[in-house]
Amino acid sequence: MAKKRFALIGTGARSTMYIRALANGTYKDYAELVALCDMNPGRLEYFTKQLKEKYSHEAVPTYSHLEFEKMIAETRPDTVIVTTIDRTHHIYACRAMELGCDVISEKPMTVDPEKCQMIIDTQKRTGKKFTVAFNYRYSPRNTRVKELLDSGICGEITSINFEWLLDTNHGADYFRRWHRDKRNSGGLMVHKSTHHFDLVNWWINSKPKTVYAMGDLKFYGRDNAERRGVTEFYYRSKDRDVALNDPFALSVANERAFFKEFYFENEKYDGYLRDRSVFSDGISIEDNMSVMVRYENNVVMNYTLCAHCPYEGYRICFNGSKGRLEYYVIESGFTQIGEDLSTFGNREDDEARDRKDMAPEILFQPLWGKPQVFTYEETDKSGHGGGDRKLLDNLFIGVTDDPFHHAADFRDGAYSILTGIGANISMATGEAVEVQKLIKL
Repeated sequence: MAKKRFALIGTGARSTMYIRALANGTYKDYAELVALCDMNPGRLEYFTKQLKEKYSHEAVPTYSHLEFEKMIAETRPDTVIVTTIDRTHHIYACRAMELGCDVISEKPMTVDPEKCQMIIDTQKRTGKKFTVAFNYRYSPRNTRVKELLDSGICGEITSINFEWLLDTNHGADYFRRWHRDKRNSGGLMVHKSTHHFDLVNWWINSKPKTVYAMGDLKFYGRDNAERRGVTEFYYRSKDRDVALNDPFALSVANERAFFKEFYFENEKYDGYLRDRSVFSDGISIEDNMSVMVRYENNVVMNYTLCAHCPYEGYRICFNGSKGRLEYYVIESGFTQIGEDLSTFGNREDDEARDRKDMAPEILFQPLWGKPQVFTYEETDKSGHGGGDRKLLDNLFIGVTDDPFHHAADFRDGAYSILTGIGANISMATGEAVEVQKLIKL
């Protein structure tokens, strides 16, 4: 069997998972990396060095983003992996399909209805395969929830309560980076919540119908800092004394080598600043959001997201005609009463905390009778609850048996972002949005 050829455009942080997987030999019998493309020559040089020194991988041709079509013509990839900033996904995905390539798109598929329609129309016209990299679907814990719901344990599902918490480490980071500009990311409703909305679509086998939302920037940003009495501000952390005692500041120069070499030393090429203050001007995304969604099967979901919490994780409850399924995940930063906080903020320590003292992760409470606790096997320690490795296996090896429909195509990608896009429109207009009027699928 001939190995599939992969080219990648957009060598930012999200690209590292794909480049590492293609370079480290795990998929050497199935897939090969044939080219890298980016607007920042410094990052291309960084990965060229990594391929040689860390993975003993031969160098691959590198191209400027302006040479995208040249890259495809010269290296003849079967599939193009798109990991650029969200608002440009459609540009490279559509052109790749037009030039005869399949596409793997990092989530979200895109950020607005017009770009989404362009992708859909191009896929239908070319017939090329378009895959969205939803790694959360693949994690054993999320698959276990899918299995339980498909078994009918809850009966007819009537409503869902879904709460997602981003901590002041991970959550704050969206307000430092390019995501802080809603034109780039669609805000957290699209960039982050697309994961969550896709999970719900997949878990309940339905599609969003009507969306109503409220959201605001209540914590981050200069106006909120001033309201709380903060009087000293800075645009970025570097060389700012005021940032030294700010727990929200990210000092790229003093961070681990990756941050320094990958971001700080490459600013000169494109002007991208990785260490902006979360309390500076220029933030146009929300940090607190509440959404109500009605699905085609008449299930109603209440969803909330808060981006400045003391710990990170999520809780989802499915109410049904036979009982209630509750699902808890603590991802980092959770502390017990009386716990020694001397290592708080160390993610390795946070993730190593003993979860058995916390609430059960999957609990079913029937209308009558004793509750049941369900377990799952999670031996894979790759990212996103073990989902990353399974996703990569699917992308680079392929699967013949997919009983839970883990693989997500362009339709799944569209319906996941349409909930967030509808929420953005609702927040702007104060009106409910009929999701399926936004595009034509």
